[in-house]
Amino acid sequence: MKVAATLLALAGSAVAFTPASKLSTSSTQLAAKPFSDALGAMPPLGLFDPLGLVADGNQERFDLLRERELKHGRVAMLAVTGYLTTAAGIRFPGAENIPDGLKAFPALMETSDGRNVLYQMAAFFVVAEIINRDAHWLDKEPAEFVGDYRNGALDFGWDKFDDATKMKKRTIELNQGRAAMMGIWGLVTHEMMGVSILPGGYLPGH
Repeated sequence: MKVAATLLALAGSAVAFTPASKLSTSSTQLAAKPFSDALGAMPPLGLFDPLGLVADGNQERFDLLRERELKHGRVAMLAVTGYLTTAAGIRFPGAENIPDGLKAFPALMETSDGRNVLYQMAAFFVVAEIINRDAHWLDKEPAEFVGDYRNGALDFGWDKFDDATKMKKRTIELNQGRAAMMGIWGLVTHEMMGVSILPGGYLPGH
């Protein structure tokens, strides 16, 4: 521990005595990276691309990865909401005896009605995957940004926002989606480990 503290202190001292011109050059090089000013590139990490997937500045690849990130984030936000809702004891009528957490799936498989519910879920996922995309074949204005699936049918007042408000809301959605992806993974992992991270020590599925 003392060795680590000493190394950190030395590193800090070295930075303190580094010429300002070199620090400025490093900051400029960091800012000059492709997509360093893109939505979601925020302090302290900036553009987090440890594998260098978009290091070459390929816009098409960046847009594809951003679309996948948004979609997974939106699904994860729904997953966290559903997980916590059922953990709170809330059920649809007729499903009061279905356990929460991962044990819900084998419980549904035990009855024909339960299997019908799973089939309906699968059908919903297929339909959602089909319709949640930019319908470029429609006679409409093009998507305003990657992940804009309104397709001229949905708005909810979006077009009334100024550019700053739109950017703020898109940033919020992106960051909440990132948090939700980590959140649902953490919830499911702890359930499988048998360790509760919910208030009161409640453990879904147990």
